[in-house]
Amino acid sequence: MTTPAQTTRTPSQTGRHVLLTVLPDPPQSPDMATQIPDISRAHYTLEEHYMARGDVVVMGNGYLCQDASDVRRAPYPDLIVAFDMTIPPADIVASNGYTISEIGKPPDFVLEVASASTGRRDYTEKREIYAGYRVAEYWRFDRTGGQFHDAALAGDRLLSDGQYGPMPINTMNNGVVRGYSPVLGLELRWVEGTLRFWDPATGEYLPDLTEAKAQTAAAIAQRDAAEERIRQLEAELSNYRSTN
Repeated sequence: MTTPAQTTRTPSQTGRHVLLTVLPDPPQSPDMATQIPDISRAHYTLEEHYMARGDVVVMGNGYLCQDASDVRRAPYPDLIVAFDMTIPPADIVASNGYTISEIGKPPDFVLEVASASTGRRDYTEKREIYAGYRVAEYWRFDRTGGQFHDAALAGDRLLSDGQYGPMPINTMNNGVVRGYSPVLGLELRWVEGTLRFWDPATGEYLPDLTEAKAQTAAAIAQRDAAEERIRQLEAELSNYRSTN
């Protein structure tokens, strides 16, 4: 059995030393192969969206526990987002999990992606666990439309009594299921079995990895075309000067 090890981290914003526990790897879900595309897409999208802030942790598939001594009984969410970190996010990621008592606050957002083996636990037992941890928002996505979860898309927010209350979810005329996350400032959308994030500020979906690669390739092609046009104009100008 792997035992947690202690490492010292120095938060750049506070100047104080914090002892973070490096948590062991959780067991791998038997359905991980079917979950990975959705988890990876969401992770990349949100990590890119908040990268410029510098005080946001986006991580997943590590234990989330109140205390490191409870790690063996703790869940390991598919995705965690936590804002206003006083500990460098890279240090938290390096600890291979999220220990609330050491970091000083619970995550603000947790997402679970449905699978055959964990689906029912996601919307029953884990709902109670994350409320007990005081996670502000708990969201669930089921690519099958509700075969593994109780809904294609569902979200809960923490109420003043410490219990979760459901967040409004509606279905658009085109079949897209959507709900707004005040914590993220984004809409989560179930789009033909794919989880997408819609930014109300821009009126567009946040680009996922495939789209980001396409945008980068298009930008490079545009730059190369512009540079080639400049070379052509310079050559034309040089020829003009040499003949006049």
